[in-house]
Amino acid sequence: MKKIFTVLTTFTLVFILVSCATVADKREDSLSLWTEGSEAKNAIVSFVEAATDKDNPGYIPMERRVAVFDMDGTLLSETIPDYIDHFVLRARVLNDPEYREKASDFEKEIVNRILELSETSSPVGGLDVEHGKALASAFSGMTVDEFISFVQTNVKTLPVEGYEGLLRGDTFFLPMVQLIQYLQKNGFTVYIVSGTDRFICRALVSGSAIDLPFSQIIGSDVLLKATNQGDTDGLKYTYTSSDEVILGGEMVKKNLKMNKVTAIVREIGVQPVLSFGNSSGDAAMANYTITSNSYPSLAFMLCCDDTVRENGNLEKAASMYSMCAQNGWIPVSMKNDWTKIY
Repeated sequence: MKKIFTVLTTFTLVFILVSCATVADKREDSLSLWTEGSEAKNAIVSFVEAATDKDNPGYIPMERRVAVFDMDGTLLSETIPDYIDHFVLRARVLNDPEYREKASDFEKEIVNRILELSETSSPVGGLDVEHGKALASAFSGMTVDEFISFVQTNVKTLPVEGYEGLLRGDTFFLPMVQLIQYLQKNGFTVYIVSGTDRFICRALVSGSAIDLPFSQIIGSDVLLKATNQGDTDGLKYTYTSSDEVILGGEMVKKNLKMNKVTAIVREIGVQPVLSFGNSSGDAAMANYTITSNSYPSLAFMLCCDDTVRENGNLEKAASMYSMCAQNGWIPVSMKNDWTKIY
């Protein structure tokens, strides 16, 4: 009996050691495209391990494990060749045979400014709101499904110049895709909180490696109304069997800066514990995440410092590194922290 017990004890010990090694291997494999030993990766792994361990002071209940991600420049390439919502407007105004003759002078003016910015690599400047207005009016009358289909047809079939075999709508950063999957496996609920139009974000995520329901995708919003509603206020109109929900032609909100915070409060309802962004437009979301939080929290910012594998900008990267130091955010170097981008 003693001999059998010794054999069982030895077997059990070996089993536990092998199991622990397997778990550790899986943990590492989950972020295999992140450079081993990088500070950003270590911070993420340490945070998640603490958050999921009930015996750890850093434990976070599953219902409060909320992570928010910006879209452009954080999850996928921001400027190849230009901002993706800029490209969608260009495709509508310049290339859509059903619309280009109907495009307004305002829409054409905004597209010309976008083309000028793209050629000179100048800052977007005051285009955020004006572009949003032009985008809303250019697609007025389309159903939501028609708009999503337009985006997918035009964006997901566009080859990216200088990147062999890569389509514009597929320029998701693989390390960030891994990160989302890693968080989801550990009980985190992931939301996209983007400055890009909500339905453009949905179009890009749909069918991609990022598995998120539309309800967890937040972006800039346009007016929605019923086909036969006209100018009647929604409080005075009843949806009928002959109606569809269509884009109403007006921008409601550009989801940048403080608007990201208010969107999180309205639509998510709890303070996130993780935030990932890449620009000053994400600063409010990052600070909201790590300020007076009831649970441990971290904010990360991507720094576009890879000019070989990605369309990096060292000046912008240096500025973001400085902002991280000032605000207590953790920088993520696209050059040094990722072994592969696409």
